[in-house]
Amino acid sequence: MKIVALAGSIIGSKTKIAIHKMVDILQEKYPQHEVTILDLAQYNIAFSDGRNYVDYEGDTKYVAQTIMAADAIVIGTPTFQASIPATLKNIFDLLPVNAFRDKTVSVIVTAGTAKHYLMVEQQLKPILAYMKAHIVPTYVFIEEKDFLRQEIVNDDILFRLERLAEDTVMIADAFVEIRAIKDAEYDF
Repeated sequence: MKIVALAGSIIGSKTKIAIHKMVDILQEKYPQHEVTILDLAQYNIAFSDGRNYVDYEGDTKYVAQTIMAADAIVIGTPTFQASIPATLKNIFDLLPVNAFRDKTVSVIVTAGTAKHYLMVEQQLKPILAYMKAHIVPTYVFIEEKDFLRQEIVNDDILFRLERLAEDTVMIADAFVEIRAIKDAEYDF
């Protein structure tokens, strides 16, 4: 299985810390799966202009094709102005409407305050559902107070990240089996 861990912002460190921790967990618990990290700060991504994602070049094409080739995606996003960052929205705009069909998507959110937890429910999950993702129902919400010296120090957050990794892989595996059963119904 191909898993992409997407750090959905070009600034800040907390989302990257959380995504890297998730990658560590996935690589430790599921070494048989291919895990790729896409830190948007490391790429020069063009603004979406309506073209098909394969018609872009360079970093934009690489990031879009890597996401499209994934079986599961872990999206890490900070909360900016009670919303997702423009860099993450641009990634969604670069991809086709059905980009997440047959893909499992889980979410890690960082925010300065607990008041932003509904951003996932009111903004991010509807976008993912529109793009046909199999959304892992639970997500990990990490506040400023859960970090100290560039590390996650809240044991509950670490436990929830491990659980999110398990849920992501289990749900992705389950949907692969469901798809195989469904495909076997067709005799052509």
